[in-house]
Amino acid sequence: MKNVAVFGSTGSIGTTTLRIIQENPQIFYANTLVAGKNISKLIDQIKIFNPKHVYIISKENATVLKEMFPNLDVYYGEEGMKEISKLDDSDIAVSALVGIAGLEPTYNMIKNTKRVALANKEVLVTAGEIIINLAKKCNTQLLTVDSEHSAIMQCLNGEENNPIDKILLTASGGPFFDKKITDDITVEQALNHPTWNMGLKVTIDSSTMMNKGFEVIEAHWLFNTPPEKIEVVVHRQSLVHSMVQFVDGTIMANIGPKDMQLPIAYALNYPNRLENNVEKLDLFKVKNLCFEKPDLNKFKCLKLAFDAIKMGNSAQVVLNAANEVAVAEFLEGKIKYTDIANCIEEALQNHKPVNLNSIEEILNLDAEVKRASRSIL
Repeated sequence: MKNVAVFGSTGSIGTTTLRIIQENPQIFYANTLVAGKNISKLIDQIKIFNPKHVYIISKENATVLKEMFPNLDVYYGEEGMKEISKLDDSDIAVSALVGIAGLEPTYNMIKNTKRVALANKEVLVTAGEIIINLAKKCNTQLLTVDSEHSAIMQCLNGEENNPIDKILLTASGGPFFDKKITDDITVEQALNHPTWNMGLKVTIDSSTMMNKGFEVIEAHWLFNTPPEKIEVVVHRQSLVHSMVQFVDGTIMANIGPKDMQLPIAYALNYPNRLENNVEKLDLFKVKNLCFEKPDLNKFKCLKLAFDAIKMGNSAQVVLNAANEVAVAEFLEGKIKYTDIANCIEEALQNHKPVNLNSIEEILNLDAEVKRASRSIL
């Protein structure tokens, strides 16, 4: 039996993770559930999974949980997050907290858990070198539940001695790939993703292709690959989840159904696959697979991500922080859609790269950039 800590249990990744655990009770037990503000959903999860430890942000909600479940170990607030992320009684920790708020908890998970499944892009975007080095030092297995990086990981299995020519990172293209991007784009239009059902911020990031830019940075760190060997390929059918081209010209591709259950289950039970009820892909119905190049002038955010890698780690922190602020402002209707990329570009232009050697330094720069970005907007 593997004890699983689910950080972000009420979000889309967290609920899918718990569904896999529920379908495989002989293999997994959800001993830790970490939520944000959604206490009603967390209460339902507690009743189903009977965890040992839970977290909720507010003290008031924590009091409610303690009254309802007197034998439950309940944490809340900033200190509570530090404490629960340092627990060492889980075999696997799923890091699915939203934004840079997931950075310090993930750092603690790596130090106290032998396997961490990453679903939080900001962790590697802002602290890739620190996180990779820490995982090596602690002998912690760092896996990913992102469909593209899981695909790359699977393509590289057994190929340790074969140098790669490039990583082919697939992208859905979002809702505007074949449409003109204008100031008139609404929040509703940007949230109308053609393929995936995701959280608000991730969906907006997908529409600007910043999400793919973040994934380029993640691939750079996860697979120790320079940015010039990572190519983004738009594949709107979302059936080929990513590919690796080797030096002999061979391309290894991971093809499968459009369902996040597959990469999550693979990370949970790595390296063994789990049976599931997902409808299998019928290649005879697919017939054609199409691939297109993204326009980096149109999708400026993707270009800015490549620029940030070349500028260094602190620029990647700036990229993420400015994007977080701009997306939040757009979702609230305070800025135009095109202002998102313009804000990030200005933040990068104003930044002088510096060395960041700790999580504290990264969080301080993140806060500084967010203040400046709000002023710009």
